[in-house]
Amino acid sequence: MSPSPVPPRPSPAPESASEPAPGRRVGLAVGHGPIHRAQRELQSRVFELAEGELPAARSWWVHGERRPRAARRASSVAVVRDGPNGVETLLRYRAGPTPLGSVAFPGGSLDASDEDGCPWFGPTAAQWSRVLGVGDHRLARRHLTGALRELYEETGILLAGPDRFSVASNPGGGEWQQARTALDRQEVSLPELMGRRGFGLRTDLLRAVGRWNSPHFSHRRFDTQYFAAAVPYGQEVSLLEGKGHWAEWLPARQVLAGRDTADVGEAIGRPDTVGRSLGRLTVPAVELLLERMAAAGSTVEFLMGLTVRGSVPEHTPELQGAPDGPEGGGFNLAVDLPGGQWARP
Repeated sequence: MSPSPVPPRPSPAPESASEPAPGRRVGLAVGHGPIHRAQRELQSRVFELAEGELPAARSWWVHGERRPRAARRASSVAVVRDGPNGVETLLRYRAGPTPLGSVAFPGGSLDASDEDGCPWFGPTAAQWSRVLGVGDHRLARRHLTGALRELYEETGILLAGPDRFSVASNPGGGEWQQARTALDRQEVSLPELMGRRGFGLRTDLLRAVGRWNSPHFSHRRFDTQYFAAAVPYGQEVSLLEGKGHWAEWLPARQVLAGRDTADVGEAIGRPDTVGRSLGRLTVPAVELLLERMAAAGSTVEFLMGLTVRGSVPEHTPELQGAPDGPEGGGFNLAVDLPGGQWARP
C-alpha cells in the first residue's frame, strides 16, 4: 500500500496576543537572526505499519489506550551520495522487532558519555539545541555526538577531523579498526577517542531533519532526532565483523519505484523481510526522506533543501484502522505534515 493523501487539516490558531500573527511564524536559523515564514496548513498522510509493530498495535486496539511507555532518546543519520541513477542512500537491516524499522538509516540509542566534552567544529551545542527544539544544550550535544557515534560504529563513516576543513581518511579499517571495535564494545567513548586522536566532531556536516516519536502503542518507544549528511570523500562503508547482516547503497528513486513490491526485502534475504513491501519494513520518517532524496537532482540539492529555519518539526504517528484477519493488515499510521514537498508522495 502506498502512502495516500487525505484532506488537509488546518493548523491551530495562536493562543495569545503575544504570539506571531496568524499565518506568520518566527524562528531562529543557526548563524542568522530572527526570520519569518508563512505557516502552512497541516496535511495528513497515511503509511503502512511495519510488520514488527503489529502485535503491539493489536494489543493497544484490543485492550484500549493506556499510558504510553517512556521513550528513549535516539539519533539516526541518513547518509547520501551522488550516483548514476540519482541520489543514493545507505540503508541497513535491523534484526528483531523494532519501532525504528527493520530497514532503517544508521542510528540508535544515546549513551550517557555522549554528553562528554570534546573538540567540536560547527554550530555550538546551544545553537543546535534551538534547531533540535530540545531547549537543553547538553541534550543537544548528546544527540549530535550520539548520531556521529552510531554512524561510525555501524558503517565506519566518521564525520570528524583534525580541523574544521578536514575529515579522517579511511577511518573504518586499518589502524582505526581496533578503536572502532572498542567503541562498539563501550570500552571507550567517542569524545575520549576523539581526544586521543586530536580530532574534533564535524557537526557542521550534519543537517537536522526532524524529531520523530514512536507511536504511543509501541512496546519500545524512541524519541529520535533524524539527521542527514553526505559521505565524505575517501571514506568507504564497512560493517564490523560479526555485527550487522546487510547494508547497501541504493538509489532513492529505485527504492520508491519498488515500494509496493518486496524488492528490498528480497535483497536482504532474511526470514522477516522476504515477501514484505517497504512499508512493512520501515517507518514513515525513512519513506519521507527517501521521497525528498528521489526528488532532488543531487546530494547538494537534497541537503540544501533541509536547511532549518527555526526548529525541526516534531511528529508522533497515530494508529488508525483495525486488525483485518490474523495478520492485522488493517492497521496503518497517520502523520500530520506541513505542506509543500514533505506532504507530497
